[in-house]
Amino acid sequence: MQTHPKLTIRLVPWSNPVGRDLRAAQQAELDARYGHNEHEAGDPPSAADTAVFLVAYERATGQPLGCGGLRWVERTTAEVKRVYVLPYARGAGIASSILVALEAEAYAAGVTLMLAEAGSAQPDGKMFYEASGYRRIANFGPYADLADSVCYAKPVMTPVRVHAVTA
Repeated sequence: MQTHPKLTIRLVPWSNPVGRDLRAAQQAELDARYGHNEHEAGDPPSAADTAVFLVAYERATGQPLGCGGLRWVERTTAEVKRVYVLPYARGAGIASSILVALEAEAYAAGVTLMLAEAGSAQPDGKMFYEASGYRRIANFGPYADLADSVCYAKPVMTPVRVHAVTA
């Protein structure tokens, strides 16, 4: 089963310029939503702690459309970070395809539990994780004492075939 026939999802290094631009666009959108740029709980993700980073490209044109990453929390637990789709491309299943590809990468690495977080200004993020089978849990790690954060978890299952390729 393919996650999205119109996408190619590539595994790229954190330093990839396309990934960097997509993350910057996401942060700018969050800055606007929250009204400030201090919405990151704990240390922001980095090359040192982001084990997997994916960029989704439109297959026909090669246009980058979105991204997402995994940060290892423990040997068998990873947190979903920086899932983002450009505004004009939303509603086409791109974020869901990125998330499925991240889950496949996690499964291949021996991860058994995926975690995620969405803040108070991200109702779309909350709906996205819930629609993707994530269940609400007590806030963990840097979100533990944040009343505006909602945390989620999902066991990692055998993945579907995805369009992830190593760049």
